[in-house]
Amino acid sequence: MTRLSLRGFEIHKGWLDGAAQEEMVAAVRGVVAAAPLFRPDTPYGKPMSVRMTAAGAFGWYADRRGYRYVSQHPDGRPWPPIPEPVLAVWEALSGSARRPECCLVNFYEEGARMGLHQDRDEADFDQPVVSISLGDAALFRIGNRTRGGKTESVWLESGDVVVMGGEARLTYHGVDRVRHGSSRLLPKGGRINLTLRVVT
Repeated sequence: MTRLSLRGFEIHKGWLDGAAQEEMVAAVRGVVAAAPLFRPDTPYGKPMSVRMTAAGAFGWYADRRGYRYVSQHPDGRPWPPIPEPVLAVWEALSGSARRPECCLVNFYEEGARMGLHQDRDEADFDQPVVSISLGDAALFRIGNRTRGGKTESVWLESGDVVVMGGEARLTYHGVDRVRHGSSRLLPKGGRINLTLRVVT
């Protein structure tokens, strides 16, 4: 394992070994079985390129009314609990005394991406966001605390964990592309990104 720091983002390369990745994928499949993946629309009416779901007390949602956290899956059922292997990563790396209230699950199929954005729908920006990468490698772009300016990019591979806290908490970031087929973790390819957040 190696640890990199890029613009305040703490990147733990290879934090999860192969067995731990397999265990986490199995846990995520349990989440998806209870709360199926869906594709939200942006407030502008355009569907997002990633499919998503969530675990915990809250899930993230978007539609014409805007971006927000909600306590139920779109089908009306409560979100399933956050799996223990995922919580263990938060406990090990977040540095927070609180427990996450949301584990957002984003699934990137071939061609999916995520534009530069801030995570700012939470109530307490002193709490970090912890991001876990599983499956195909993704080109992760890090910007600034305001739009524009020079950016830097790093490839995130399966098993990498990123902690966004402190000055990095409100820094713009996104995923430019996914290197489809670069990992054998998921039989049909694709990337799973888990982000753990304190919401309230």
